[in-house]
Amino acid sequence: MILTRYGLREWGIATCAAIVIVIAALPHVWVIVPVAIVWCAVAAFFRDPLFRKPASSDHADLVSPADGVVSAVIAVDHHAATNGPATIVRIFLSVLDVHINRMPCSGTVVSIVHTPGRYLDARTTESAQVNESNLVVVKSDAGDSIGIKQISGAIARRIVCPVAVNESFTRAQRFGMIKFGSTTELIVPRPSSTIVRVAKGDRVVGGVTILATLNS
Repeated sequence: MILTRYGLREWGIATCAAIVIVIAALPHVWVIVPVAIVWCAVAAFFRDPLFRKPASSDHADLVSPADGVVSAVIAVDHHAATNGPATIVRIFLSVLDVHINRMPCSGTVVSIVHTPGRYLDARTTESAQVNESNLVVVKSDAGDSIGIKQISGAIARRIVCPVAVNESFTRAQRFGMIKFGSTTELIVPRPSSTIVRVAKGDRVVGGVTILATLNS
C-alpha cells in the first residue's frame, strides 16, 4: 500500500499542518490524538493498493474502473462514447473507498471530453446527468470503443485525469482519480451481445472485478 501521487498536494498540506499544530500544542499532549486521526483519514483516502491483478486473463473481460458499489446498470439507445447503443455500469464511490481510476481494457485514448456542471450528491440518479464530468473514450486493442466517465459529487470537487489523446494503456493501469466521494461509469457497446457480469448492489474492486464481457 502506498499513497498516490495524485494526492501529493493534499496529504503534503495535511502533513505540514499536522506538524505545525503538534509543535504549537506540545504542552497539551491530548491534541496529538485528534490531529493524528485526521492525518490518517486524509492519507487513507489517497491510498493506492499495489499488486492488483484482473480476475480473468481474457482481454474480452472488462475490469472495473473503480472501487465501490454498483448503483445502476442501464441500457441506452445511444451514447457518445460508443456512437451507438450502449450499456452503462455505474459505480458509486464513498469517501471510504479507494479513489484511483483504472483502465477497463488495453487500448488507446481517442478522446477526452470535460463537461462543467453541478455538484449534487453522487448517490442521486440526477447527479450522473448534471454534475461535472470527464468522459475518456478508449479504442480497445480489439477495436471496440469503451467509455470511462468520471463524475464529481457534492464533496468531490476535483477530477484528476492526466492523460492525453493517443496515449496507450494496459488493462487495469491507473489513469486518474476523483477526490472525495464520486461516481465512475463504464460504458460498453453492443448491449445485445455484451454480457454484464455484475448487478446493482454488487461491490466491485478497481482493476480486479470483471464488469462485462464483450462478445465478438
